[in-house]
Amino acid sequence: MQNAKNPLIFVVEDNQMYNKLVVSYLKTNKFTNVMSFLSGEDVLKNMDKNPDIVIQDYLLEGMTGIEVLIKAKKTNPNVEFIFLSGQDSIEIAINSMKYGAYDYIVKDQMALQKLVNKIYKITSVTELVKSNKRYKIGVIMFFIGLGVLVLITLVLAIMYPHIFGM
Repeated sequence: MQNAKNPLIFVVEDNQMYNKLVVSYLKTNKFTNVMSFLSGEDVLKNMDKNPDIVIQDYLLEGMTGIEVLIKAKKTNPNVEFIFLSGQDSIEIAINSMKYGAYDYIVKDQMALQKLVNKIYKITSVTELVKSNKRYKIGVIMFFIGLGVLVLITLVLAIMYPHIFGM
């Protein structure tokens, strides 16, 4: 994720009113780095911008959300997909997760709040992973430094045994 505090979010919704509603809701919840698309084809053309999260309607004109997800993951395997759909079907939800979606949210009166909560979870997990990597690098560097110090001490002890009282 490029910026966990303000991730690049793509909203893909063919209903213009709902699209604007989602974008507006995200922006009022401090997610200002949002781009809006009305079709799967348009979002796929813009995947070179490396979005962190794609909020995707399941049924779009021309292609399904699964088709968009599969194509997008080929070029951007780390992008997280959240389906926001009117399709209240367990089968569709499971199928979308099978192909790599982070979550599937049914459009209802709580959908936008659920969406924001999922985005916060994604960003907090991303921050935790980054922190864990920094910690691991720090530990590795410590042991490399310690090994170099021991190696230098051994070389000095071999080359100058009289200094070490040998």
